[in-house]
Formats: sequence, C-alpha cells, structure tokens
Amino acid sequence: MAHANQLMHPVRMRILQTLLGVDELTTAQLRERLPDVAPATMYRHVAALTQAGVIEVVGERKVRGTVERSYRVHQEEALLGAGARAAMSREDHRRAVTVFTAAVLGDFERYLDHEDADPATENLLYRQGAVWLTDEEFTGLVDEIETAVARRAHAVPGDVRTRHLLSLSFVPDKNATAGTTGGPEENREPEENREPEQTGKAEQS
Repeated sequence: MAHANQLMHPVRMRILQTLLGVDELTTAQLRERLPDVAPATMYRHVAALTQAGVIEVVGERKVRGTVERSYRVHQEEALLGAGARAAMSREDHRRAVTVFTAAVLGDFERYLDHEDADPATENLLYRQGAVWLTDEEFTGLVDEIETAVARRAHAVPGDVRTRHLLSLSFVPDKNATAGTTGGPEENREPEENREPEQTGKAEQS
C-alpha cells in the first residue's frame, strides 16, 4: 500500500486518474492527455510513482533512439491502506484533503473550460447526502460503491460512452452526533433556549 505523501500531489493524482480505467498508456499518450503538465514534471512524477510501486511498467519499445515505456496502475498499491491512514496526523489529513479538493475543482474547471461543454446533457453531477451508519454498515456501504464502480471500470470507450470522473469522500459529522448520546431528558434543549409554545389564541394588547 502507498503512503499518503506518495499519492497526495496534484500532478501524481492526475497521472493516476488518467491511467484509471484503461489497460495501459505510454508516456507520449500521458503527455497528450495532460498537455498542461511540463514533460520534465511528468517524467519526474511518473518515475516517483513507479519507484513507489503505484504504477508499473508493462511494456517498452524503441522510438527514435529512445525507449518509450507503457504504464498501468498497480491497483493494490494505489490505495491508502488502514495502516497508512492510521499513521496520518490531523495535519496530514488537512494537507491531503486540500490536494484532493483542489484536484476535484480542477476537474470541474477543465471540463467547464471546454467551449462545447454542456452540463445539462453530459451528466455533470455533484451532490451531498447523509446517512447514520455503524462501523460495519460503513464498511459495507464502501464495499458496495467500490464493487459497483469496479463492475464498470473496464467498459470499453465507444460512441455512446463518455468517461466520467468519480470523486468520493466520507466525513464524520461530529456536530450531529454530539447531542445523541444521552436519553430524552439528557438531550432535551434547555428551557431558556426553547421557542414559546403556541396556544392557538391571539394575544390581546
């Protein structure tokens, strides 16, 4: 499993994102799909991901006197394991979430920058929800989502298919849980904070 500092870099996240759902890509194809990333920067981060085992070389061929390599994601190494997450401090999480949210915002901006972008018909979607879950139920929900995505991850491109980027986050809502641990009387709002009860009669002046 990778460490957070090996994954949580904007360029590395985009390289991984580009490789997800495809069998393999050459460095030339990566440059074509990430034209705003300088070649030297691209090669440096590809090398770092390869050294960390997050992506792997699956082919080599000579092109005009140089060796061009093909890469694919090593799925088992591209996720932060429980041990790596447990070793992260709160500041580590803050930095990781900053990189993550910046990457998601970048995805939206790059899409909306296309002159022919049509969010209404091209299934642009963003939403939030909330659920109450035990640890076991949480694990089950994550497994269900990952299974559903994995079933579709290797669908081949075609005239009727558009590649969609999925970004997932779960945040424990400590504010919601703060007042749910006691009984009815313990959780009852202080009387001075309650709104006056309506009697149904109009007050007389």
